[in-house]
Amino acid sequence: MGLAVAQKLTSLGGWTIHILDLHLERGTSAASSLGSDAQFHQTNVTDYENLLSVFQTIYSQTSRLDFVFANAGIAEHANFFSPQTDPPPPPKGLEPIVDINLKSVVTTCYLALHYMRKSPKSLDKSLVITASCGGLYPSYYSPIYTATKHAVVGLMRSIAPYFFSNAGIRVNAICPGTVRTNLLSPKEWENFPDKYFTPVEKIAETVAMLVEGQDGEKGESQGVLRGKAVEVSGRMHYYREPVEFCDGGMRAVMGATDIEVLENAQQWGS
Repeated sequence: MGLAVAQKLTSLGGWTIHILDLHLERGTSAASSLGSDAQFHQTNVTDYENLLSVFQTIYSQTSRLDFVFANAGIAEHANFFSPQTDPPPPPKGLEPIVDINLKSVVTTCYLALHYMRKSPKSLDKSLVITASCGGLYPSYYSPIYTATKHAVVGLMRSIAPYFFSNAGIRVNAICPGTVRTNLLSPKEWENFPDKYFTPVEKIAETVAMLVEGQDGEKGESQGVLRGKAVEVSGRMHYYREPVEFCDGGMRAVMGATDIEVLENAQQWGS
């Protein structure tokens, strides 16, 4: 999906693409296929110092950062429910799944805020996070993966208002259905109905739409596309709203966590 988005932006023109990946050979090949305006940075997204160094390198070249696609992720392959020895060992795959699917997304968003704040205020800045349909519904055989993707949707909704008001960054998340990537093996993909797969081209189109900031198909205007969880199923996309507050009391409780309101209150001494 990351390569498809890079290819889409390259086709639109005017972009310098930076590809971050752990795999040296694949990353180098991907950047070469995009032409002279693409660069590859071998990166371990779970290593904060390594990720920080890459952001510093990219920003130092042009003193701007327009778009970040937080797209790294892995699937859950172990059986969370299988019987264990006594005492049981830690759940298989817990650390890498949480580190890649959640922690690295948090640090990527954190660094994006820092370097986009330093970029010219006139830029239309965009941050797109890859969540999953598993961030909206339970994926029953992959509960750890589901937990991380639900967390990513919550992260997006929590940071989107402040990122936009403070640094002009539009933050959105995509929640794709099944996309035939190397996330799973060919055998594992056989568990899903073939006719419901989402083409990777649709993912690239949806991300490009979020970067552009408007949805002509659904009548969304410039500046509206922020704080959106965009579900992508087949060749269709849908905007999924947060759950409604249970009552006025809960609305007030959660409203009290609004960082902009709190900062204004501190500024005016109330």
